[in-house]
Amino acid sequence: MKVVWNLPNLISLYRLLMFPVLVLFAYQGWESLFTWFFCINLVTDILDGFIARRFNLETEFGARLDSLADVGTYILSFTGIFVFKQADLAPYYPSLFTFMALFVLCETLPLVRYGRFPSFHLYSWKIGGYIQGTWFFTLFAFGFWTPFYFVMLASGYIAFTEHLILQFLLKEPRSNLKGLYWVLKGKT
Repeated sequence: MKVVWNLPNLISLYRLLMFPVLVLFAYQGWESLFTWFFCINLVTDILDGFIARRFNLETEFGARLDSLADVGTYILSFTGIFVFKQADLAPYYPSLFTFMALFVLCETLPLVRYGRFPSFHLYSWKIGGYIQGTWFFTLFAFGFWTPFYFVMLASGYIAFTEHLILQFLLKEPRSNLKGLYWVLKGKT
């Protein structure tokens, strides 16, 4: 795999480098700083993908770097929830823990199976990611809203299920797939 440093990959690198900073903000209990920089991470996640697609800067290295940064963003999301939003989400822990377990399974199974993080970038995962990112943004910036929580959960459950099915179907790791339908039809 060729290492390519372009603008989208540098943005993904920024997200990775901010990970320990945001963990420090959470550890120190600095909710405002955590919220601001976490929301910046969410926006830059959208930005790096948009720039990569719009200017034809997609690379295998970028797909993997973005996926790794996405894992960091999810970890930060869960960290922020347990540090700052426990009171809001405690009644929903069973559904939240199921969501988290499916996410962890989607990320660890490829490590065991292929020796690397997945970089499928499925449509369901992207759509779910936008919904989940918007929900995390809303949660930290404005507060908990129950109906949106269940929309976020559903989007995650659907995306995680498709991801897991593909992990069992594919014999080797692949990047930038559209989805299960296209894999089954041999169109991706």
